[in-house]
Amino acid sequence: MEISSKENTCFFSNNTILPVDRSSFKSGSSTSKEKQPCCGGIKIFLGALSFVYFAKALSGSYLKSTITQIERRFDIPSSLVGIIDGSFEIGNLLIIILVSYFGAKLHRPRIIGAGCLIMSAGTFLIAMPQFFMGRYRYERFPSTINSTVNISPCLQDKSQTPLSALEKSQAKINAGCEKEAGSSMWIYVLLGNLLRGIGETPIQPLGITYLDDYSIEENAALYIGCVQTVAIIGPIFGFLLGSLCAKLYVDIGFVDLDSVTITPKDVQWVGAWWLGYLIAGVISVLAGIPFWFLPKHLPKPEGRKDSSTSSEQSKFITEDNKDQCKPYQQQTKITEMAKFFPSLKNLFGNPVYILYLCASIIQFNSLFGMVTYKPKYIEQQYGQTSSKTNFVIGLINIPAVAFGIFSGGLIMKKFRIGILGATKLSLGSSFFGYLLLLSLFAMGCENSDVAGLTVSYHGTKQMTDYEGLFSECNSGCSCSKNDWDPICGEDGVTYISACLAGCQASNGSGKNTVFFNCSCVGTYESSQSSSAVVGPCQKGNECPKMFLYFLVISVITSYTLSVGGTPGYILLLRCIKPHLKSFALGIYTLAIRVLAGIPAPVYFGIAIDTTCLKWGSKRCGGRGACRLYDSSALRYVYLGLTLVLGTVSIFFSVAVLWVLRKRSSPPDETLSANGERGACGTKSRKDNFVYSDHLIQSTYWPEKETRL
Repeated sequence: MEISSKENTCFFSNNTILPVDRSSFKSGSSTSKEKQPCCGGIKIFLGALSFVYFAKALSGSYLKSTITQIERRFDIPSSLVGIIDGSFEIGNLLIIILVSYFGAKLHRPRIIGAGCLIMSAGTFLIAMPQFFMGRYRYERFPSTINSTVNISPCLQDKSQTPLSALEKSQAKINAGCEKEAGSSMWIYVLLGNLLRGIGETPIQPLGITYLDDYSIEENAALYIGCVQTVAIIGPIFGFLLGSLCAKLYVDIGFVDLDSVTITPKDVQWVGAWWLGYLIAGVISVLAGIPFWFLPKHLPKPEGRKDSSTSSEQSKFITEDNKDQCKPYQQQTKITEMAKFFPSLKNLFGNPVYILYLCASIIQFNSLFGMVTYKPKYIEQQYGQTSSKTNFVIGLINIPAVAFGIFSGGLIMKKFRIGILGATKLSLGSSFFGYLLLLSLFAMGCENSDVAGLTVSYHGTKQMTDYEGLFSECNSGCSCSKNDWDPICGEDGVTYISACLAGCQASNGSGKNTVFFNCSCVGTYESSQSSSAVVGPCQKGNECPKMFLYFLVISVITSYTLSVGGTPGYILLLRCIKPHLKSFALGIYTLAIRVLAGIPAPVYFGIAIDTTCLKWGSKRCGGRGACRLYDSSALRYVYLGLTLVLGTVSIFFSVAVLWVLRKRSSPPDETLSANGERGACGTKSRKDNFVYSDHLIQSTYWPEKETRL
C-alpha cells in the first residue's frame, strides 16, 4: 500500500523514537505472543460467534417453517403473513447504520451480547399470543366433537335442534366474538420479528470485524469460513424443529388430545408453532452469555497486518506514538466525510456495479418470495403435511444449498477463474437454475374434487356455469356456505360440510364419525344414497409420484443456483475501486433488504391469495385464512412469478458480461508498468487467484443460508 506525504511526515517525525521504543514493543509483542496460546481469547470468541450465528439462523428458518401455522392460527391472508416476514428486514434497517458506525468504537462483544438478548426477547414475544388468545377453535359439526346430542347434519328444520343446544352454541359464538377482539394479536408476532431484526443487527458487522482484527491474517478467512459453515447448519435444525412442532397439536398440554377431531393432514390443523420459538429464544439467551465476559480488546498477534486502518503505520508505531498523529487522523475523517457524495457518484457511475446491483435485487426478489412460500406451495400443491414439508426442506434442500456454495468456491479456486470467468459462472448458474425451474410446471397435481368448487354436484369436471355450493340434492337443508368441515364421500369427492352433502344421520364421534344417507354423495353413480367420513379425500394417485419428481428437481435447482453465489459476490468486489469496497457492500446490502427482503414476501402473498377458491370465515364475520387453493392457478402464479423475475435478472447479468467484455482488453489482463490495475481489470493470474481465494473463504451475504 502506498503511503501519502502526510503519512510519511507523521511516520518519519516519530522515527527517532523508534529505537527507544523497540524494546518495549518487542517485549509487548512477546507478551502478547505468550498470552495468546494461554487464554485463547480469539478461539473463545470464534466459538461464541459461531453459536450466535447458529442461533440466529435457526430462529430465522424456524419462522419460515411456521408461515402456514401462523396464517391459520390468526386467520390472516398470505399477504399479511408476508408483511410479518418482512418486518425482520425493517428492524434490521432501523439501526444498522448506527450499529455499524458507533458499534466499532464501543465494547463490541457486549453489544453483540445485548443484541442476543433483544433477539431472544423478540422470539419470546412471537410466542406470547398463544397464552392470551384462548384455545384454538376449528370448524366442526357438533356430532364430531364428542357431543351427546344427536343432531342431523342436514337441518331441514331448525326445530330439530334442541333449544338448549342452539342457545349453548350461540353463547359460545358470542363468547368467542368477545375474545376475538384479541385476534389482532398477530401484531405481537410482527413486533417480535421486528425485535429479532434489531437484535440480529450487530452480530455480523461487529462480530466479523472483531474476529478479523484479532486473528492472525492467515487464519482470518478460515475462521470466517467456520462461522459461515455453522450458520448453514442452523437452518437445517430450524426446519427440523419446525417439522417436529408441526406434528404436535397447537394446544398440547392444555386440552385433551383425544377430543381433537382433526389430523395433521387437515387444512385447519395448527401445530405447536409457539413451542419452537420458546426453544429458539432460550438458545439465543445462552448464545449471548459468553460475550458479556469477553474483553473489549484482545492482544494483537505478532506480525498481524492491521486491517482496521487505511495505512501501514500501525505496524511500526506504538499506541503512545499514534497519539501524536491524532490531528492528522481527525483531518482525514473530515476529508472522508466530504468525499461521501463524490464516492456515491463514482459508485453509481460504474455501469458494472449498477447492472449487477439491479440483477441481484431482481434475483433476490424471486428467491425471497420462492423460499418464503415454498412450504405453503408443497402443502397445497401436493397435499403434504406441514411436518413432512419442513422435514424435506431441512434435510434435503438446505444441504444442497450449502454444497452449492462450497462447489462455487471450489471451482473458482481449482480453475483460477478471473473476473470474466466469475461472471460467466454466475450467469450460467442462474440460467440453468431457472431453466430447471421451468420443468416444475409439468410436475403439479390436479385440483382435488371438491363439490361445488372444482367439480359440480353432477360429477362433471368442467363447470361451464358456476353452480355454487348449493344444489338440488341439498336444497332441503339449512346449510351455511361459510362453513368448512370437509367430509370424504364414497364417490371420492370432497364435500365442504356434511350438511352440503345432504347427510341425514351420523354415527360415532370425533375422528371416527361416519355420515349416512347423504343425498349428494354418489348421486350419479348409484341410485342409493351413500356414506361419508370425516376429513377431505386424498389427492390423485399420481400426486405422490409428482411430489417425488418435484423434490429431485428442486434439490438440483437449489444446488445449481447456489453455485453462482460465490462467483457473483467476487464479481461485486472486483469491479469497484478498492477504497470503495466497504461503501459498495453497504449500499448493496441496503438495496437488497429494502427492495427485495421487505416487498417480495408481500406481493408474492397477494398474488397467492388470488388463487384461493374457498376462504374461511371468522367467528364474528369477516374473511379468515384460505382453506382451499386452485392447484393449477397456484402453480402458475408461484412458479411463474419466480421465473419471470429470474429471467429479468438474467438479462441484467448478460448486460454485465457484455460491459465487462467491452471494457476488457489485452493490456488489462496483465500488470501495467506502475503496478496499478483498472477498476475492473486484473493483475497476473497468480495474484488474481490468491485474491479470489481469500474472498471465496470469507464470502457472505445476509441470511444466504435460508434463501433456497
